[in-house]
Amino acid sequence: MISLPVAQTSSNVLGQTSDPLEYISASRLKCFQTCRLQYFFRYVAKIRTVTSPALLVGQVVHAVLQAWNLARWRGEDASVDAMANAFAFLWESKADEQKMQWKSAEEEEAEKAKAWRILEHYLQNSPIPLAEKPEAVEVVVERDLLAHGLPPLKGVIDLVRGGGRIVDFKTTARTPDESQARHLNDVQLGCYALLYREATGQPELGFELHHLVKTKTPKVVVTALEPMKALQIQKLLRVMESYVDGVGAEDFVPSPGMQCSFCDYFAQCQRWKGSPLDR
Repeated sequence: MISLPVAQTSSNVLGQTSDPLEYISASRLKCFQTCRLQYFFRYVAKIRTVTSPALLVGQVVHAVLQAWNLARWRGEDASVDAMANAFAFLWESKADEQKMQWKSAEEEEAEKAKAWRILEHYLQNSPIPLAEKPEAVEVVVERDLLAHGLPPLKGVIDLVRGGGRIVDFKTTARTPDESQARHLNDVQLGCYALLYREATGQPELGFELHHLVKTKTPKVVVTALEPMKALQIQKLLRVMESYVDGVGAEDFVPSPGMQCSFCDYFAQCQRWKGSPLDR
């Protein structure tokens, strides 16, 4: 019997810390790889940003899928109608929590309808049987990496299906390129593998990326991936070492690219003068 904790539902389970190197997480590694200056603004300077409609949609979709998985785990009502009620509540609570500033009531209604449209499509076409009980939902795990000279790794796994198949949900505006799925998600999935193996003492069965595509006609794209191999874990540890070295040296420089068009810190980056303290 796998001793994996189940149903950790806190909205901020990793908490906030004044030391960016107190622990490593997949999201911190991804941010640092994307742009070191963006990392500084988010995790060191902790500059608050305005929540975009797209981010709110992603947060609400994730919260409803969590509610759906928890309901299946508990043997409760996980029907589309029940999730519609959960969606209505979560939309209002998340919008209030984020202090959303809508341009108009019509804008909010359009985004709300978009969010429910992709959720309803997923719930009606999910590759996961409604009666299937999850092995774990929103599980919080920590792994000691002291043997590698690194801070501990912390993370939250969305869903673990029976036998150890790790599922990660993603919302996207475009149909993903399945051939790039492993490359683009290698760091995140590698972190999940380390955490799952720590919690269970055995390797994961594999991974599933469930992309909820926000096209006019919603789509669900599922990419099944093999378990992490030793070489991939080795490369992940090297990425972590580079991350720790860079943060420790306060090597926070910008990385101009396509990601700048949707970066929350574009204005701060424009004012940067070459010092980490210029913000």
